[in-house]
Amino acid sequence: MTKMAYGDLVRMAYFVLPGKGRRVYRLAIARRIVDGTARGARDRSPAGYARRRTRVLRRAMSPSRRLRIGLGPWLRALPAQMPDPVLTAALAKLDPDVRVAYVLRHMEGLPRYAVRDQLIELRVRDPWPVIRAADTVPPPSARRPERFEPALMRPVRPRSVLPLVTATALTGVLGVALVLTGRDEPPIAAPPLVSAAPDAWTRARTLDAWPARGDLAHDRTFTTRAASAWTTGPDGSQRPGGTVRLLYAGRLDGVPVTLMRRGDRLARYTPGGLDVTVAGTDPSAPIALGGGRYLLAPWDARPETLAGAPLATSDGVTAPARAATGCGRGPLFHLGARTVGDLGGPRAAVLTYHSPAYRPARTDPPARLGAEGQKFWNRLACLTRPSRPVSAALAWNFWSGRLPHGGDHADWVCTRLTHPTGAATARATLLTDKDRATGPCDARRPASGTRWRAPSGRWYYLAAAGRGLVPHAEGVRRSTTSDRLLVAPGARSAPVTVTAR
Repeated sequence: MTKMAYGDLVRMAYFVLPGKGRRVYRLAIARRIVDGTARGARDRSPAGYARRRTRVLRRAMSPSRRLRIGLGPWLRALPAQMPDPVLTAALAKLDPDVRVAYVLRHMEGLPRYAVRDQLIELRVRDPWPVIRAADTVPPPSARRPERFEPALMRPVRPRSVLPLVTATALTGVLGVALVLTGRDEPPIAAPPLVSAAPDAWTRARTLDAWPARGDLAHDRTFTTRAASAWTTGPDGSQRPGGTVRLLYAGRLDGVPVTLMRRGDRLARYTPGGLDVTVAGTDPSAPIALGGGRYLLAPWDARPETLAGAPLATSDGVTAPARAATGCGRGPLFHLGARTVGDLGGPRAAVLTYHSPAYRPARTDPPARLGAEGQKFWNRLACLTRPSRPVSAALAWNFWSGRLPHGGDHADWVCTRLTHPTGAATARATLLTDKDRATGPCDARRPASGTRWRAPSGRWYYLAAAGRGLVPHAEGVRRSTTSDRLLVAPGARSAPVTVTAR
């Protein structure tokens, strides 16, 4: 089983568990449940994953009290940051089967028919009312994403107690010996933090040219403690890595915060702990400091709110700027010709939008989001759940119109996410009264298809393509195409390939 699949199962178990007790115990129990279903996990086929998911969800819906005994190994393997408590508090009010339906539909993005099949596997007698109940739950107003750090989502393998007792005894003996023989040995010092000259950015616009900012940037005691927390192992040895650069050290809401960089990783240190994330080396993307504040590049234009008013800054740090969405993700503010938003990562992403009238050009200069683009991204951001950081995101509303046979107005959007590594992924979404993911898409020649149920109760296969293109669906019969929308009767269970011509 891949790390991503393991993390998905842990996340599902975490949010399906009853909303009682502290979150750390909740996550430890969730991981223990997933680790307890490892038998047969070598079957990495979709069917094997589905069987394991059923076992995980069944145990999470009604967890045994024995799972709380001997949780030590799982508690020691917790990630540095937990999901927002608003999410668990909202789900705690739901019945277990409705909680499962909500997690599968609105956190995992599964279509309704797949959720129905899963509920039947969990012996839910009448799944459709359960799914409808889950769809009526308003999205929680969480400020942090519900996903855990993928790098830390690995199976926990508890060890026997005897070696631990032996190791503890030996450690005690060695500790006494060191006290008796090495009292004069100086402690290992953390490597010094490197900071760019205040005017370095005028000569090179790179991330290495960002100067250290903040009222604690010259507090050697605090910044050295922060560097030590990142670069020094539990035994005092130095962890391998490159130069550590100081980007910020100051007080935010009275809490001292240090932001450091080493290669493509960012570390945020407070007296309460250390968070390390992969963030890339983009020279201009604002860096999240917490509390809705962002550290800007020294050459950035003065930020403006989405309404066009000046956004206050102090020493390169913005005033709190939060997305106006229930999920906490979405557009934040303008920076010159760009609009940046929060998609759950450590750095703000540049958000762009193409309307249905858009015609591809050889070069598209950066453009701020207008009212229509902001409206779409406020909706799409809560549907977009990237598993890794995003540096830029494009939403192309490539088809807009009324669905056939009495259907409502709909928009078909191709959303492309570009990651700090340069890799990109693109997925299509049909936006109706009940939004649905419709698979991968090509952000240059967008086209997508899905099966759809008309108000009459009859099933059809729909496909659409971008402006100047015609959708073609291989695997359907008796299709008709009008205004770039293909319609074929019948619910197609066989695979259908959609292309744009």
